[in-house]
Amino acid sequence: MIKHILFPYDFSPQGQQVAHFVGAFARRFEARVTLLGVVPPIFDVSQTALYVYDGETTEDWKRALKTRLDGVELEDLDGVKVERVADAGDPAYRITEFAHDRGVDLIMMPTHGLGLFRNLLVGSVTAKVLHDAKCPVWTAAHAETQRVRDLPKSILCALDGTVENPSLLRWAASLATRLGASLRLLHVVPSVTDWPSLESERALQDQFREAARARIEAIQATAGVDAPLRVEVGEVVAGVSEEANQDADLLLIGRGTLSSAMGRLRTHAFGIIQRSPCPVISV
Repeated sequence: MIKHILFPYDFSPQGQQVAHFVGAFARRFEARVTLLGVVPPIFDVSQTALYVYDGETTEDWKRALKTRLDGVELEDLDGVKVERVADAGDPAYRITEFAHDRGVDLIMMPTHGLGLFRNLLVGSVTAKVLHDAKCPVWTAAHAETQRVRDLPKSILCALDGTVENPSLLRWAASLATRLGASLRLLHVVPSVTDWPSLESERALQDQFREAARARIEAIQATAGVDAPLRVEVGEVVAGVSEEANQDADLLLIGRGTLSSAMGRLRTHAFGIIQRSPCPVISV
């Protein structure tokens, strides 16, 4: 189900770490990889920027970038068919355009780049790709060092109860089977009471939780996926990140949760990616 992986590359330490995961996925799925570098738009020479054109043409910079990409030696991609492509323009737009035009099955990229670790924000390029890409997007843990297995053995799939969830569940189950990984499910419901110490309020919260469980179990039945389900009460980002801390190597959230107006995870997606201890795939 993954035959073409797009690996946007900016020569940063974060990108070099992602190469380890890209190589592992490519070998497991026998997929080809496109290593894509993008020269950003022309900057005002008075501004501090990664690239300053100083009179040279965009094509000159694309050729220079292609030469640099051709010279990159990534041992993590040994044994993988790799195409190296240089482009110019808005990086996020070029990444998603390439993915759509070339039938990419999975984009794999860090949450930030350019050699700078940003502790508080998901990088703007990654954020735009997550919003616009039609294919699944794998993002590394938002940390300076990646600490999980290159191929996951434990997958956590967070569900929000939207109509896209059956497709997400089937994709998650197929991925887990191909990787030989375990799959467990999580649904986080908000608290409906400010007085959890009161017995009547606890009973109301329990009813709410069980109703949510019934909805998710119905989605499981529709998808034909049998996996352990945990329903938690609380704040979404904290609940998902805490559960991911329980030995998850990979976290899955739905594409609908990023783009659907009704997706409960939509407004929390970047917070989940930022706080997840492991890579996240947005499907």
